[in-house]
Parts: sequence; C-alpha cells; structure tokens
Amino acid sequence: MGVKSKAAAAILVLLLFLGSLWLHGGLDYHWDSCLKGYNQGNTLHHQLYNSSGADGAEGLQVIEGCPGQTFQVSMLLSHLQAASELTSDILLQPYLSSWDELVRFMEAMGPMVGLISNEIETKTSIIRQLALLAEVDPEAELVGPDIHSINGEVTEAGEKTDKEASQHTGAYHSVRTMIWTELGRGQVNFYHQTDSGCRTLLRLHRALLWLKLFLENLSETPVAGRLRSPSELCREAYQRTLAHHHTWLVRKAAELAFIAMPERTFFFRLVCVQNQEELSMLLKRVVQSLGEVYDRTQSALEENNMLDLP
Repeated sequence: MGVKSKAAAAILVLLLFLGSLWLHGGLDYHWDSCLKGYNQGNTLHHQLYNSSGADGAEGLQVIEGCPGQTFQVSMLLSHLQAASELTSDILLQPYLSSWDELVRFMEAMGPMVGLISNEIETKTSIIRQLALLAEVDPEAELVGPDIHSINGEVTEAGEKTDKEASQHTGAYHSVRTMIWTELGRGQVNFYHQTDSGCRTLLRLHRALLWLKLFLENLSETPVAGRLRSPSELCREAYQRTLAHHHTWLVRKAAELAFIAMPERTFFFRLVCVQNQEELSMLLKRVVQSLGEVYDRTQSALEENNMLDLP
C-alpha cells in the first residue's frame, strides 16, 4: 500500500471515529463553544462597502464584521476584491489571503470538515514559500509576455492606464506572472507531478469551485417550502467538482465528513444574519466575488494548457 493509500485509510478511520461522536451528539460542544462568544448586540469591529454591480444602488451596502467569530465574511470579500484589482489577472497575495479566510470558514464547521482545510493550508504554504525564494533568488525574474500587455490598457497617447500593473512585475506577483516565470524556468512538468506553483494553484482552483458551488447552493431559496440541508448541498457541490479528481477511498472519506456538517442555523450565527433571506443576500455577493476570481484563474490556466497538470 502506497503512502497516499495509507494516508487515505488513516483519514477514513479518523472520520469514522469522529462521525460516531457526531451521531451521538459528541460534537455539539465543539460547535457551541465556537459560538459562545457570539452576541448579536456586540459592537461591530469591521465594516466593508461592497457593491455587487448588477444590483445597482441597492447593491451598495455595508458588510459588517461578526463579533465572536474567527471567520469574517467581510474580510473574505475584501481579499477577493483586492485579488481582482487588475484588469484580467489575479494578485496572488490577496488570493492566498482569501484562502486563509476560507480555511477559517471550513474550520468553523467542525473538526471533520476542518480536516480538509489542512490540505489547503499546505498548498497555500507551497506558493508562499516559492514567492519568498523568488525574492531572494536573482534568477527568479519575470520570464514571458509583458504583464502590461495583459493588465494595462493603452490610451490614445500610447500610455498604460493600469499603474498597478506597471509598478509590480515580480515572479509571484500575480497568477499570470507566476505561470510565465515557471514556464520560462522549466518548473512546470506536464507529465509528472512537481511542487510547482502552477500545479499547486490548479488544486486550489478546483477546491475554490467546490466552495463556490456550496455557498451558491446554501444561498438557494426554498423549493416547495423546503430548504435542503447544508450536508446535502456540500455533498452535491463536491460530487460536481472535486470528486472527479479523487480516488474512491478519498471520496468515501469526504462523504463521511459532510455527514457531520452543522445545520443551516449555524451559518446564520457564523455570519451574523437572522434568517435565510439575509443569508442568501450575503452569500450571493460572496459567490459573485468568488466567481470573478475563479473565472480569471480558469482563463489563465486554460490559455497555458494547465487544466490537467498531473
């Protein structure tokens, strides 16, 4: 049995144990303790103006910090918007910060779902380490098309209008600069697994689609007066995305993790809303921002034939 098979088997055993605790109510304390400090009347610590664009003037509302919670949807939206600052690229630092917040979101859902976040943190650490190495390595200069040609617009005078793009061209400044740099330095292997930033990004990219679809499902309105459980919604999102890239054993372990997900009212408290209508309005804005980041990353990977890196 290989290392991956042993790891998957160990995870399966652990999930079975945790699942038995959940079935007997042993995980209630974990969720309650996470929310113990929550008080709807507490002073709000952080505010973010976020326009959804499509909603016009009504879309300009205040997203407030949720006291007592480690995960802050306001910070997630802030990082996602910062990542999309350039015209058609994604800035890596705020992209990774977005993942930091999404990891907190997964960890808040309990130890079983939180196990999945460990793999995410490993992958974000790989890209951050590569970026640090590039800063001290004089050979890690940008190789490839001029970033200005992608992120800047040319005026009639022939000048670039995207000042941000003209000031930053580091190897790991954005998704596209990372792709060009690693291709130019031969770090990307299209036939064998490597720890390149591009391969690591692809794994994060697939996971982002899973979370996007889950949150989109969670924002749905009742069908025939019934709202599906978060467990069912998360399982459905997984089956449409990550399940296509996982082994049978990993898929079964994931199924067990989803069984232990908290009920819908947990998410009301997690983001400080009162009902499904408020949750739907908030999550639709999050899904829109996630979609923008996902679509740009998808385009960059697809243009460089990187959607199937081993």
